[in-house]
Amino acid sequence: MESSAEKSENTETNLVKRHWVRWLVYGSLVGTFFLLIGIARQMNAHSEPASRLGVSNGQLASCPDSPNCVSTQAHDEAHRMVAIPWEGSTEEAMNRLKEVVQSFPRTHIVTQNEDYLHVEFRTLIFRFVDDVEFWVDSPQQVIQFRSASRIGYSDLGANRKRMNAFVMRFKQITPKGG
Repeated sequence: MESSAEKSENTETNLVKRHWVRWLVYGSLVGTFFLLIGIARQMNAHSEPASRLGVSNGQLASCPDSPNCVSTQAHDEAHRMVAIPWEGSTEEAMNRLKEVVQSFPRTHIVTQNEDYLHVEFRTLIFRFVDDVEFWVDSPQQVIQFRSASRIGYSDLGANRKRMNAFVMRFKQITPKGG
């Protein structure tokens, strides 16, 4: 039969062991998390934008079958969003686009000309890159856009959410002279 001193010592030893096991588990989880972040960043550093970006015959590139893309020119509801109407000159529309782009964190304008803008948006933690294109369709007085993740299959609706926020911000900016 154990004495009370032995029981107390065993209980204390068990508590210390549990404490260290808990810290090892937590440390392993944190280490794994940072390892995954490093791997994702390395993958992203070498990821390339879609081979066909830009406007060709009045069309942006089609969305792939994966759910991580939205476009105002998509033919299916899963990928389709409504183009942004605007008034004024093409130059004013581009200035408003750039102003809204710059209001988002972790953005980089890659290509810009008089009616086209290609922007990279990066996610906060894993730094995944989404390519977003804007085309100021002057004859239609709308801005066509396409937003697609470079890697992966699902984005959990991130491109659609971002573009909904983008459209709201764009509409809040008053056109110059208007």
